[in-house]
Amino acid sequence: MPTNSIACMQVYSKSLKLMGNNFTISVVDEEESAANQHIQTAIEEIKRIEQLLTTFKSDSQTNLINDNAGIQPVIVDQEVFDLIERSIAISKITQGAFDITYGSIDKSLWNFDKTMTQLPSLDEAKKMVHLINYKNIILDNSNCTVFLKQKGMRIGFGGIGKGYAAEMAKKLLMKNGAKSGIINASGDLTTWGYQPTEKPWTIGIADPDKPQAAFSYIEISNKAVATSGNYEKYILIDGKKYSHTIDPKTGLPISGIKSVTVISNNAEFADAMATPIAVMGIQAGLFLINQIQDLHCIIIDDNNKMYTSKNIHLQ
Repeated sequence: MPTNSIACMQVYSKSLKLMGNNFTISVVDEEESAANQHIQTAIEEIKRIEQLLTTFKSDSQTNLINDNAGIQPVIVDQEVFDLIERSIAISKITQGAFDITYGSIDKSLWNFDKTMTQLPSLDEAKKMVHLINYKNIILDNSNCTVFLKQKGMRIGFGGIGKGYAAEMAKKLLMKNGAKSGIINASGDLTTWGYQPTEKPWTIGIADPDKPQAAFSYIEISNKAVATSGNYEKYILIDGKKYSHTIDPKTGLPISGIKSVTVISNNAEFADAMATPIAVMGIQAGLFLINQIQDLHCIIIDDNNKMYTSKNIHLQ
């Protein structure tokens, strides 16, 4: 960005509800009309992806796959097939801590409306999780079909969809010539380029006890950040806080970790890794993160102790 144009460059933003989440799309440009055009392009792209992945629309590809579980394979768009393939790869590296077949957990097992006074029994939870198994997703590359082996199985993209949509919108805007900006999907965000001052974007890491305040700051450009925290939805039972994050292996909520923030080159990957790190626990989670190039994380435990992977630079 030439220095003489810094004064002209501004950040233009729009916030709205998409995919059931609050999205804020920000673009840096000299002209408001050009920025708004980019923002509208991003909105259309996110809406397009929502139509493919939603479970709230009976004819979405996700619901067609779920409705045919145990019956027959379903032909899907190549991008849905590829997203499921990448989801399975993440299930493998997290040893099942990430699993898009979590959709089969009955909502009646969990309601995080603070009226729950006890956890479901281990037996109850076990009954619910028997259908959660990414290994029972059968992909046929030559026909571009997806088949869920067992009746009652359900997939859902709640753990990866927002990041995928943000990343796709970013790529489209970059292709269309948007020099820099941020797409923020309820705290899962992706950035490219620089601020009008030519400095990197400054991202606040939410304080789990005061989510509107920042715990610390990190400077990033051309990176993505995703946070999974228990401060939005949780229950207190016998004075212990249980997160709305469910361990797919047990069907029970995790405890001990307040938040996990993941930094990656890609919003989809950051989004998908934040929850399984919480499920895996501090030591196993950090060990995994440190094995993967260009992936970093910050974990805050129930006692507000902060743990970071290698090469994290906080302010």
